[in-house]
Amino acid sequence: MTREMGKVLEEARGDVQEAIDMTFFMAGEGRRMYGQTVPSELRDKFAMSVRQPLGVCGIITPWNFPMAIPSWKIVPALVCGNTVVFKPSSLTPLSAVNFVKVLEEAGIPRGVVNMVTGGPDVGTVLSSHEAIKVISFTGSTTVGRLVNQNAAPGFKKVHLEMGGKNIVMVMDDAHLELAVEGCVWGGFGTTGQRCTAASRVVVHERVYDAFLAEFTRRVKALRVGDGLKDGVHMGPSISESQLATVAKYVEIGKQEGARLVTGGSRLVSGDYARGWFHEPTIFADVTPQMRIAREEIFGPVVSVMRCRSLEEAVDIGNDVTYGLSASIYTRDVNRAFTAMRDLYTGIFYVNAPTIGAEVHLPFGGTKATGNGHREAGIAALDVFSEWKSIYIDFSGRLQRAQIDTEEL
Repeated sequence: MTREMGKVLEEARGDVQEAIDMTFFMAGEGRRMYGQTVPSELRDKFAMSVRQPLGVCGIITPWNFPMAIPSWKIVPALVCGNTVVFKPSSLTPLSAVNFVKVLEEAGIPRGVVNMVTGGPDVGTVLSSHEAIKVISFTGSTTVGRLVNQNAAPGFKKVHLEMGGKNIVMVMDDAHLELAVEGCVWGGFGTTGQRCTAASRVVVHERVYDAFLAEFTRRVKALRVGDGLKDGVHMGPSISESQLATVAKYVEIGKQEGARLVTGGSRLVSGDYARGWFHEPTIFADVTPQMRIAREEIFGPVVSVMRCRSLEEAVDIGNDVTYGLSASIYTRDVNRAFTAMRDLYTGIFYVNAPTIGAEVHLPFGGTKATGNGHREAGIAALDVFSEWKSIYIDFSGRLQRAQIDTEEL
């Protein structure tokens, strides 16, 4: 995985571990495919609900978590009794091949999990083919909209997990060293190539200068390079085009008047010339209306903003098109619960960065991040199954539901 997409080896191991964790969790859910049993309106009648499989599931996954994300989709699909056609990113096919090989070794029957490689044309076929009953997609909002449009004529169930522009709010009572550590990991882990990356940091004006100085010091100390080597903290961008996107937004930030504190350039000398490496970059004195504070960059660029209160920080956090993840650093439990309530996101953290979701809770977001479904946790079962309500009449005569209830 590190050779294929660049994340440092420690993170790649975490990616694999997450796939293991998800598989263990979902395997247990196979014994807990709970429905409901409820009293009927009529005496001699039994009422219950059960889950039923959908059929063939189309799975389209991105390159940034090439084993974890497929596990979030494929394993619950199988546990619910479906078959799968899996299209991984064309940038990380080898990780996907290895994932499917593990499923084969585990005894998944031939034809139950099917992997196809290719680009957008293959995704179009999957999202529009009549045999596919549900399509689960993780990727950009632009492509997700196309997937949704392709699937709509066939009335397919569609699950979309798309972009994010996540915020960390650092209050004036925060443990600053902890907040800095979280923002470094949240902003520059996986080279910022996470939908949950902490690409925005809003800091209370009373601690803004102190936070920015320490954050800058820590980011300058990050070592960029080959993820297979010890001591490397951040790898390359996934591709030349992604690096170009990062460079474009750095220029946009400069033109908008944000203050470039550190980074801002591609790394090209020595071994860096052989890959798509970019310096970890911080912009300070960013305003909420700047593009670098509103649009997903998917790279090692973090925008730092000021606020005067929790209320202002929450307003800044909510004022983007996405609603995936948010975080607050504070020692005040009242502030923590207020922020927890008022941030309109699918995920929220207290005294931790915007990354670090666990497999047993729902994962996904609001607004342009998704379309209302969730993956991970038992919420994933709702994507890959349908409910069937069952009524068993053992009266031996016609009972007319609500009409005959007066006879009871």
